Amino acid sequence: MKNIVLMGFMGSGKTAVGRELSRLLSMQLIDIDHEIEQSEAMSITDIFMKKGESYFREREMEFIRKYAAERKLIIATGGGAVLREENLVALRKHGTIFCLTARPETILARTSRNDSRPLLQGNDRMEKIRSLLSSRGPLYEHAGIIIDTENKTPLQIAEEIRGIVQR
Repeated sequence: MKNIVLMGFMGSGKTAVGRELSRLLSMQLIDIDHEIEQSEAMSITDIFMKKGESYFREREMEFIRKYAAERKLIIATGGGAVLREENLVALRKHGTIFCLTARPETILARTSRNDSRPLLQGNDRMEKIRSLLSSRGPLYEHAGIIIDTENKTPLQIAEEIRGIVQR
């Protein structure tokens, strides 16, 4: 079986859906952000603060290349992985990409529970979400199969993806 790749904006449900898919399909889940945090021994927020976003994007690309070359994995990428075409090329080679989407209001509600989102730091989180979605939205739309996560549980979304990959 090919890899199943979960992309989408922060708060779209990539990790939660990945956990459900892992359970349903008995496949290993690789969360790229988690892998980076483990290798750096610091949070994504700290990496952004201490080493910068460009350093983080380089590490992200390294891990994507590494895991994209393997088989039978569920790979949950960070929300910005779509910004580099080489990430998409690597992930498509042995995987099917699913882009999870949600409305800005839903993303705000899902991300407001923690402050570990470096690109949402500051006052007007909704404006930052709208701005980032505006620039990234077209990239997500062309990256893979779109899955709307509105009013669905992670299990429902995972079952929808399972139905697509098992056709």
